[in-house]
Amino acid sequence: MPQKVATIQDVARLSGVSTATVSRTLSHPERVAETTREAVLRAVRDTGYVANSMARNLRRRRTGSILALVPNLANPFFSEILSGLASVLTPAGYGLLIADTHTDPAGRLAHYLESGLADGVVIFDGSLPLEALATRRRPPVILACEWMGEALPSVRVDNAAGAEIAIRHLHEMGHRRIGHVMGPAGNVLTESRLEGVRRALGDLGLPLRDDWIFRGDFGLASGSAAAMTWLGLKDRPTAVFCASDEMACGFMGALQHAGIAVPADVSVVGFDDIEVVAHLTPALTTIRQPRRLIGRRAGELLSAMIDTRTLGGPSELLPVELIRRQSVAPPCGTGASP
Repeated sequence: MPQKVATIQDVARLSGVSTATVSRTLSHPERVAETTREAVLRAVRDTGYVANSMARNLRRRRTGSILALVPNLANPFFSEILSGLASVLTPAGYGLLIADTHTDPAGRLAHYLESGLADGVVIFDGSLPLEALATRRRPPVILACEWMGEALPSVRVDNAAGAEIAIRHLHEMGHRRIGHVMGPAGNVLTESRLEGVRRALGDLGLPLRDDWIFRGDFGLASGSAAAMTWLGLKDRPTAVFCASDEMACGFMGALQHAGIAVPADVSVVGFDDIEVVAHLTPALTTIRQPRRLIGRRAGELLSAMIDTRTLGGPSELLPVELIRRQSVAPPCGTGASP
């Protein structure tokens, strides 16, 4: 004989609550008392009840999906944020869809916003065209890490403050000749971190020389290219702050291949604290972004926007932290090339 399929009524009867409470517990567990939540979840386990999410989404006129638009899926920086995002969305009954914005970013954004494929969108790419967000048909949107003005809600860190912390740490270690490897031109993170560098150096009475500013794009190869430029200087900075950990990895690797010791010959600080940098030799001093928390808060704020059917909401600015490791030491030379 085929086994009877458990219903929501079975769960309600066994847990001693109404079907509405069962539904609310499964959809928004944070909104019910802990004892009620435990009773409902125990009844779900005992009965083997499986919610018909497709039917529920049809009734609520939802897709049950959240779309994350990421500028480069190969970048390890995003993995922890996406994990934090999923930790909130999955228990709330949403599936997380991820798309790379490198291919036709303008067309893809307009398509996703107007197609009804997702109940909400998390954007990690601040370079996407803002005009695509003007459509009234779009779902709630939140930005994570980057931002597009102040009109859209975002969850990000204080990038300028992080850069200031990096520069002041190098200064405290005795460095007075400090260079900077920038991110891509026109990027909000690039500009914000450069602003922090300028502000800290100005406050400390130190110069920001044009020949000590190295162009980059947040990637490994641009960090290596910056190292080659550093090697070609006759008058070198004794310390370099890189606007991303990936660039710092490329910078250090290229210098080490050229026989330059970090931090004996030059100190290096990164930004992000991706997993690999703690395992480098030397381990990288960096500015840590609370990436999992960024993902969680973005998920929570977006869920609230969906529930209240609003397109706006608050933004959050999270603090950063200096992680001291072995890539920074007091300067031992003048920085001049041999």
